[in-house]
Amino acid sequence: MPQRTEIATLGEFGLIDHLTKQFSITNPSTEKGVGDDAAVLSYPDKKVLVTTDLLLEGIHFDLVYVPLKHLGYKAAVVNFSDIYAMNGAPKQLTVSMGISKRFSVEDIDDFYAGLKLACERYGVDLVGGDTSASVTGLSISITCVGEVDSDKVVYRNTANENDIICVTGDLGAAYMGLQLLEREKIAFSGQEDFQPDFKGKDYLLERQLKPEARKEIIEALANKNVVPTSMIDISDGLSSDMLHICTQSKKGCRIYEDRLPIDYQTAVMAEELNMNLTTAAMNGGEDYELLFTVPASQHDDVVAIEGVKVIGYIAKEDLGCALITRDGQEFPIKAQGWNINDAI
Repeated sequence: MPQRTEIATLGEFGLIDHLTKQFSITNPSTEKGVGDDAAVLSYPDKKVLVTTDLLLEGIHFDLVYVPLKHLGYKAAVVNFSDIYAMNGAPKQLTVSMGISKRFSVEDIDDFYAGLKLACERYGVDLVGGDTSASVTGLSISITCVGEVDSDKVVYRNTANENDIICVTGDLGAAYMGLQLLEREKIAFSGQEDFQPDFKGKDYLLERQLKPEARKEIIEALANKNVVPTSMIDISDGLSSDMLHICTQSKKGCRIYEDRLPIDYQTAVMAEELNMNLTTAAMNGGEDYELLFTVPASQHDDVVAIEGVKVIGYIAKEDLGCALITRDGQEFPIKAQGWNINDAI
């Protein structure tokens, strides 16, 4: 029987000390981390970036199939991704949790082990947070602070007509990983000795349970002196996030179906589930890839970066936003990603 330590035996401050004592400070901008009334950060001559995320059990994650260590890693990385999407670098992290009585100290240790792995991998300091009792399961609030040179920050509302549209990695795999996990959860239905069927689907599971932020793309763009004209990370799906750029930039766009980067496992899973592959790639969400625009004159620079693909171009606003199919038809791009009304 695994050891189970009741959280009440440590108390709130004892728990915070227990969870954070293994974290070290690595960034010069972190002057004071955990252990005082507030963290102290110093960012001379930099723009400071701040992003926050709220994750609720039963809405954003299902602990039936999400290991707590993976949840900790993913919770951190999705915030890092927001900072990279501003062309910045994440530096500090705060974590607050609402924890119900069904969780032990060892459970929260697992979550923090995932956080620590993410912080070490991306060079981020944990500098604070809070814990509280919860009657509704597990809730997590993460805030990430990053930095960017004043002349390098990239927004969503600055795309220009005739810019090319680029995307990193591949699309739809995280969504297919979620569909796979949900399918096996239904098949499980409390059966003893149930063995889920994940054979040949490792990549899809990894994309859903342990995504990565595209730090190396931001570094590669900087090495080529390329500053995107606009950028966003793909959290709600390519359609929704492309529309964010176009709406805020007051532009239209053309995306080409035959240029969408899709992994083989994603295609196989879509066929198994009798789902439209393009729909999954356009609307799946949780890819945490970077979607960005650059002037057409920088085409050769960006396509030389491993993992970057050109999928379309920015058009005049009155032309609207459209997907060009393989047979040349145009279909309006519609936002079909997650909406708060889905949870109400």
